[in-house]
Amino acid sequence: MPRIYVTRAVPEAGIQRLTEAFGAESVCVWNHDRPNPRENLLKEVKGADAIFAILTERIDGEVMDAAGESLRIVANMAVGYDNIAVPDATQRGVLITNTPDVLTETTADLAWALLLSACRRVGEGERIVRANAWKGWGPLQLMGTDVYGKTLGIFGVGRIGQATARRASGFNMRMLYTARNRLSTEIESALNAEFADKDRLLAESDIISIHCPLTDETRHAFGAAEFARMREGAVLINTARGPVVDEAALAAALKAGRLRAAGIDVYEREPEIHPDLMACENAVLAPHLGSATEATRARMATTAADNIIAMLRGERPPNPVNPEVLE
Repeated sequence: MPRIYVTRAVPEAGIQRLTEAFGAESVCVWNHDRPNPRENLLKEVKGADAIFAILTERIDGEVMDAAGESLRIVANMAVGYDNIAVPDATQRGVLITNTPDVLTETTADLAWALLLSACRRVGEGERIVRANAWKGWGPLQLMGTDVYGKTLGIFGVGRIGQATARRASGFNMRMLYTARNRLSTEIESALNAEFADKDRLLAESDIISIHCPLTDETRHAFGAAEFARMREGAVLINTARGPVVDEAALAAALKAGRLRAAGIDVYEREPEIHPDLMACENAVLAPHLGSATEATRARMATTAADNIIAMLRGERPPNPVNPEVLE
């Protein structure tokens, strides 16, 4: 009978999938909606055949060694896997899987929610209303910037970046994008998007939406130098990973008026947020809501479970990150 350790409370659909496959006695859940303390994680993974992981838990060689030689798979309930030391896993013959595709459209929706809120100062307006400080309509009150007809720059044009770009067609926007690999002519045409290098993207975009993975190359890809090169009065949106943006530099650019506004869903040291950014009225700050719909989170949980089930049954999991382990 396998032992499956779930590092945090997850949607019941995922747990149900595992218990139906292996029995309730095989599934051990740290059933709390908060990060699993490191010392507890190291203790409770012992003897696990599979770890069902959440992006808030760092799964490295120490954790894998604590699990022991029985460990065969770490299934991450996320698209990104920067919380997992993949080289450590590969060295130990442990498969890493993720949950691509299922949250693409939901995260693109959230990017647009932040984009519109930041451009139209919705957060500031709501705070005024809730503070009972609104004195009625005025011609100079909370004037934002139009979205329709502007230039949208997409930084990182994978599944979520493309989904975000598709939504721009209804706003008659000019589309620029930059990415490690250029899209095919067919996809560029379908998105009405034009490839640009980073410097041009910064200089010509009215709004930039970040959708790249977190890597050594993209860490602090947006800092003081980039904000200085962006079009004055531009808007920055980040629904990718927090460390892609230097929060202190972003706060400085917002306070100086170099950037008009920002919509941020992810942070450098979650759940901590840089105090200078917290003080920026022109920043819309969301608590990592990118995939937060009932249907999407359930699909993420069942996808992670399906990866575990396939691995433990000797089948090929559908979403391997380091497939060389399977060879």
